[in-house]
Parts: sequence; structure tokens; C-alpha cells
Amino acid sequence: MKYIKIGVLFLLSLALFSNVSCAQRRSTETTVENKGSAKVYPFSDLKNKEGWVLNTEISDEFEGTHIDSSKWFVEGQNGEYYIWKGRAPSQFAPHNVRVEDGKLKLRTAWEPDYPFFKESYTDGNMGTAKYGEYEGKPMPVTTAGVISKKRFLNGYMEVKSKVGNAAITGAFWALGYEQELDVYELMGKPKKQGNIREDSYLATAHDWSPPAQRPTNVFQHTENLPFRTADDFHVYGAEWGEDYLKLFIDGRLVHHFTQNDVGLDWVLNNPMEIWLDSEIFFWLGMPHKEELPVDFEIEYVRVWQKPSDNLLAKHKAFYGFEGPILFEENPRPLMMVPEDSKPNDYQKFWIIDKPSAKYLEIVEGDYASGVNSLRFSGYGKNEHLEVDKVTAITPEGAINLPAGKYKLSMKVWLDQGRIADKIHLSLQNPKVEVVFKDLPKLPRRQWVTVEAEINKTATSAKNDQLKIEIRKEDLPKDKAPKLFIDDIAIKKIK
Repeated sequence: MKYIKIGVLFLLSLALFSNVSCAQRRSTETTVENKGSAKVYPFSDLKNKEGWVLNTEISDEFEGTHIDSSKWFVEGQNGEYYIWKGRAPSQFAPHNVRVEDGKLKLRTAWEPDYPFFKESYTDGNMGTAKYGEYEGKPMPVTTAGVISKKRFLNGYMEVKSKVGNAAITGAFWALGYEQELDVYELMGKPKKQGNIREDSYLATAHDWSPPAQRPTNVFQHTENLPFRTADDFHVYGAEWGEDYLKLFIDGRLVHHFTQNDVGLDWVLNNPMEIWLDSEIFFWLGMPHKEELPVDFEIEYVRVWQKPSDNLLAKHKAFYGFEGPILFEENPRPLMMVPEDSKPNDYQKFWIIDKPSAKYLEIVEGDYASGVNSLRFSGYGKNEHLEVDKVTAITPEGAINLPAGKYKLSMKVWLDQGRIADKIHLSLQNPKVEVVFKDLPKLPRRQWVTVEAEINKTATSAKNDQLKIEIRKEDLPKDKAPKLFIDDIAIKKIK
């Protein structure tokens, strides 16, 4: 009987231990089984009920001995820095980026002999500091940062990570045109009380549209955690939809907000690249020499998206008038910041010539999705269109479609009045034109989808474009009301 009682007690203890540690085991076992597998799903949706598809251009399991330079830009590699050199007094150093033991390790080190840049970095009301120096005293701390070379629009991004046990951040964030999403900023061992503790999580979205002046926060969420972020690996995810954001820790939803919660401050409308880095937040205290080196360790980065039959889905933001179209086959300009609206080889914008610009404009606040649309401003009594037609056209190469049958659609909003009879859409090379007719018969003051079919007999040339055209012949002689265009889509007819 004695042995039976001992056995029963042992089994009860084992069951209790299993229940207590279940949540923590869940954060490791499932992902370990999936690591390297062709089928891995978000930790918040392990049965893939949502139909996620892994984006292999960005996702990385960090196997091998070197970081994949086809996927990642390393800050400081070959003397090149993208946007910044790190948050002073710390500076990004490329030798601090390592891949080993199936993990990406971003080291923070104390390096008094490192050749820090002889310059300062200013971050709005966060203050100014010199690289390698703080308040006149040496602070020779080097850190590390990597950025994905590809961007993506909407999806689920996830990392399994552990931060260094020092007053240094580990950050998993994303950056795009006029926008930033900090999925998390964590700190293993802050020296001062502030907005991040060793057992808390900070998520933020920033609006970088000009004038990009602080405060830029659109939202901020702090989550108290039942663990220290430097003690063990945990899974952190963000589901980014067209008009919502969900934040997850170890598969558990911790925060959810929608576009309706923030209105026109909803900025997550354009493709974003992923950043992983470590920084000094001097308002939370400095790392001590004795604490370093430490590593911010990432077991994997994974990005999933949902399939779409819209052949413009990758560039939906551009065809929804939210921002530039990306030509990612060309390098990103290293000094390009989120608020840059100048066209270059990497990003290009809708082209509206000067005569057309009197009547056509991309505006904020009237939209079917996102926050922007293309507005035809109309004209008043005793006025008329002063040119034969007004046009908005994509950059060359924005359209790349094989021969076939397609359905072109867009959403229109028509104000009351004698509206335009037609709107013309055309592909330029080879030339294919679509005419959306009988607009006066459509409902007014609501978004309506119009569509038409085309037969494309040849593949797009390298300079193919899409043109939107409103012609004088299709407009009333005076008092033409406003109309808006949004969400252009092209789908293949099977």
C-alpha cells in the first residue's frame, strides 16, 4: 500500500506539473516540430482555418552559418547603412550579426576600440546623442540590425525570440511608406522605470506622413507578461488586415483594434519590410559594461498571406491610391525614409500631368478602403472642362499580364448631379481599352463596383501602363459634380 500511495502521489504531482507548464511547452514544442517543414502555420492558427500561405521570400528559419543576403540587408555591411546607423549612443555593427545553432543572433557588445562615427543622432523629443559617447563620457556599445529586402501587404508576421538580459532592446517591427508598426519593443533588464519593463511588451504604430513630427503615435499597447522576456523563447505575432490589427503572444490574442477605432489615423495601408534590431533607450538606462555581450536571439521569422484572385493584389495599395508602386527588382535607396514622396527606381507614383491636376487629385478622407481615393473635382455653373481630357497614368512597367481574358473592375462614388457618362480605362502596350458606360444610371453617394471584360491578345510589354481617362465629350456643359475612384482590380476569367 505504501508504494501504491507513493505512485498515486507521483502521478498527481506529474499531472499538476504538466498543467502548470503546458502553456510554456506549447510555445516551443509545436514550432520545433514545424521548423524546416514545408507546412508551417501561424501559432495563433495551428490548424490553418484561415487558409494562410507562407511567403517564402521573407520567411527564414536561420539554418546554416551565414545570414541569407538575398533576403536580408545587414546594417553596416560593406559600410552601407539603410536610413540610420542605430539609436545613439549605440551603433549598428555588421560583425554583431550571426547565424548559428539554428538562430539569428544580434549581439550587443562593449567595444572601446570600435571606430564609431563622429556624428550625432537626433530622434525628435527622444533627444540627441553621439555615437559611442553619452553626456561627454565614453559609451562604446555596438548593436545590430537586419531588414528584409522584400515588402509585403497584409498578412500574419511572427517570430520566436528571446531578448538579451541587459538594458538593451530587442525589437520586431515593420516599416513602409509613411507608416511604421512596432510589433514589439522589449528590454531584458532596464535600469529605470518607464514604458518598457523586463516583464512587459510594448507595441506601437507610427504615422510618418508629412509633417513627420512627434508625437507620431497612432496607437500604443502595453501588455504585462507572466515572464521575463530575457529568460526564454516566446512566440510573438501580428495579424495585419486591410482594416484591423491583432497582436498575439504565444498564440493568445492580447490586443485587437480596427480602422474604425482610429479613423483617418489608420496608417497601415502600404507594403512593409521587416526589421529586427537592438537599440539603447537611454531614458530606460544604459547597459553596463559588465552585462555585455548579450544576444537578441530569433529562432525564425515567418510571414503568411492569404491568396487572392486579384492579379493586382501585391500592389493593391497603389491601385487603391494609398502610396507608391514598388519595383523591388531595383535596390532601395539607402537614404530613403518613410515620408519620402519622391519617385525613384524603387518606388514610383501615379502620374497626373499639370492640366489634369486641376481636376484630378489623390485625396484623403473619401475612400472605399484605406484612407485615399482618386477624386475628379468637377466644376461649377458657367464652367467647363478646359482640356479635352484629364488622365491619371501608372508608371511604365506597372502592368505585367499575359495574354488572356480578364475582368477589370473599380469602385466609384458619384455625387448628385449630371455626372460623367463614361470613364475610360486602358492598357497601353498592347493597347486595350475598357469603357465604363451609363454612369448616370448608377446609385449616387455610395461606393458602387463597375466592371468590364477584356480580351488581351498579347503579353504586356515591359513598359505597359494603366491609364484612367475622363473626357470632355462625356461631361455636361457646366456644373459637373465630383466623383471618386478607388480599388482597381484585374481578375483572370477562367
